[in-house]
Amino acid sequence: MTRIAYLGPRGTFAEAALRLLPASADAELVPAASVHAALDLARTGEVDQALVPMENSVEGSVPLTLDELSSGTGLVIVDEVVLPVTMNLLAPRGTTLSAITRIATHPHAHAQVRGWLDAHLPGVVVLPALSTAGAAAGLNDEPRVYDAAISPAIAADIYGLDILAANIGDTEDAHTRFVLVQRPGAVPARTGADKTTLALYIHHDQPGALLAILTEFAVRGVNMTRIESRPTRKVLGDYFFSVDIEGHIHDARVAEALMGLHRVCLDVRYLGSYPRHDGHEPVLRPGVTDADFAEATEWLRKLEGH
Repeated sequence: MTRIAYLGPRGTFAEAALRLLPASADAELVPAASVHAALDLARTGEVDQALVPMENSVEGSVPLTLDELSSGTGLVIVDEVVLPVTMNLLAPRGTTLSAITRIATHPHAHAQVRGWLDAHLPGVVVLPALSTAGAAAGLNDEPRVYDAAISPAIAADIYGLDILAANIGDTEDAHTRFVLVQRPGAVPARTGADKTTLALYIHHDQPGALLAILTEFAVRGVNMTRIESRPTRKVLGDYFFSVDIEGHIHDARVAEALMGLHRVCLDVRYLGSYPRHDGHEPVLRPGVTDADFAEATEWLRKLEGH
């Protein structure tokens, strides 16, 4: 049986997202204490795959996930899923709103409910938790160190809690993107609506490094859907670029862009090609389709006398 780790404990948004993927239908779902722990289970082979949060529409990317995937023993993304995120205030049964002075939740969840907290619980202390469901589970600990948690509604059923306030997010259309990763192997088949993730390391103090990277994509008609810099954690001022692009490694334009990046970067870390969650196919300008690249190759062969 396939085993898939996820950011636990039970009742997290990660578990809800994982259950949306076909891969989870006949799999054993294994909760992990942190993103690092979930990825380590996949790296060591204790599980076949792991699902972790990649980015949130309110708070942006999850730095721990970006850094973990871009360093250490390699893992590649094979699928993604986007989950609507609804925040709820949970507390032990019988608790009143006026009795709450300390709340626990994940920092990304806290960022999505600051307005509601300022309006309804001004001055409340918010403690960071490794996950929203972990915060809910902690309300059953003795001694109890906080009064309530901001968590998914499913956590109330799992941990025997009341929902004191539902849908308290400041942004109605908040979503979190999760990625399914595994050890490198066969690349998922090209669908025509794919995404590829890369970590691009540049030579130290290389002038125009970002322009060189952008040029490799632009001249081949490869669209970026995300780019951000992250510290390498080696030398102050030393950064790498984490990038998502439209397309699959088996697309000619993407393959040629990767070869170009290999020439201009210190290192190119390929983090997988996989189906886009929204099924959106890229709009390609003339000259960058697979047929265009094949025709250009044949043209060159004729010039060479073949």
